[in-house]
Amino acid sequence: MGRVGVDIYPQQVGVGLDEVESFAKFLGGSPTNVAVAAARHGRACAVITRTGDDPLGRFVHRALHGFGVDDRFVTAVPGTATPITLCELFPPDDFPLYFYGRDPAPDLLVEADELDTGAIARADLFWATGTGLCREPGRTATLTALRARERRHPTVLDLDHRPMFWGSREQARQHVFEALPLATVACGNLDEWETAVGTRDPVEAARRGRELGLSLAVVKQGPDGVLAADDTGLHRAPPVPVEVVNGLGAGDAFGGALCHGLLAGWPTERTLRFANVAGAIVASRLACSDAMPTTDEVLTVLETTVEGTPRVR
Repeated sequence: MGRVGVDIYPQQVGVGLDEVESFAKFLGGSPTNVAVAAARHGRACAVITRTGDDPLGRFVHRALHGFGVDDRFVTAVPGTATPITLCELFPPDDFPLYFYGRDPAPDLLVEADELDTGAIARADLFWATGTGLCREPGRTATLTALRARERRHPTVLDLDHRPMFWGSREQARQHVFEALPLATVACGNLDEWETAVGTRDPVEAARRGRELGLSLAVVKQGPDGVLAADDTGLHRAPPVPVEVVNGLGAGDAFGGALCHGLLAGWPTERTLRFANVAGAIVASRLACSDAMPTTDEVLTVLETTVEGTPRVR
């Protein structure tokens, strides 16, 4: 549940938008990309979101169909535009984003009374985002959906902090902190955990997440790999070396793979390693949604190129 839009990505790397000569169009929006990533692993997925009543909204539906993601809960908002996101590509770690058409963003205009709370409650896994809390009526709708789960595991809150959508970090912390106890799993990078629980220390952030009732707290640390805490203790997965083309979709690929591991009932370390490789694969490609790997692609990398990593089967 959450953001959807259209990514307009440059075909030239290492130059600003003012110098780019050509672009390509892709389905975008973090939770939408996560659904696509999970579908690539054979999972049946649907997205709860809204688009503009425009040609790009129709493109969203067509793209979702193409990726095998159910669009029955995707509706149009008359008078609004489907959001567009542009980026610049300065590998290995500089990918500025520029958001257009998010005032108001249709995906933040989901109303609580429009939700199929029965479907949400029955889903084997539910995924929501911190960005979904940044504005009404989307905030109330997101909290309503989380409450409908009654903490059924796995209920995932992707901390997904986008500063440009909030008045301040403190405002974001207030609303994310309200949502965290409704989830059983939370994932985010160091900045997102700092926003949520007030610390950038990965072990302390995971501990605070666990104190709020999380069954699993996942802290992404970039070049330092991933740390997670669950009932069995702390788990770490090393980073996967990769020649970065576009790092923007890596977190969403990680998220879809995390969903796959959670639904498969894998041990946490196995899930983290699988998700790490999925993220690395997408970081080596230009697109986000179109670049999401299949399970076999991830397993091939795990089996052949990740030195010291046990095979995942």
